[in-house]
Amino acid sequence: MKSPESERVDEPADSDVDLSVPARRAVRAHGQFAVVAVVALGGALGATARYGASLWWPSPPGGFGWVTLGINVAGCAAIGVFMVLISDVWTAHRLVRPLVGTGVLGGFTTFSTYAVEAQQLVQTGQAGLSLAYLATTPLAALAAVWAAATATRAVTRRARRGRQA
Repeated sequence: MKSPESERVDEPADSDVDLSVPARRAVRAHGQFAVVAVVALGGALGATARYGASLWWPSPPGGFGWVTLGINVAGCAAIGVFMVLISDVWTAHRLVRPLVGTGVLGGFTTFSTYAVEAQQLVQTGQAGLSLAYLATTPLAALAAVWAAATATRAVTRRARRGRQA
């Protein structure tokens, strides 16, 4: 008897795609390559921008990661704006979201560096500061996404009303 997991192996990721048709499999494979390519390109651009910011405003070793916090908050705010624009305002090409959202902004934000910096604070005897950093970063990042998305929705709503009047 097959397990439920083994029965689902051949299921398409998109239920609208019939993978039993060879031409559909080829289109899906080509489409996946394009998504992976734009995510990689966007990630390289975002990581390069983050690296540039860390060179411009270096954090002292063992100190509070202000630059990393700022990068993560700014990146999350940008994600909030971007997601409203491509979800509520524009009909974006299918590769825009993976390029900008997952790639550029995912590469720009750096929660792995945040974790390393928190660990370094503990290693230098600053456990309290580390806990503050560990709590502040996700709270500020979530607040930035929410505030940016809320503000973007309000601005685009007013702009639409202005055009209708």
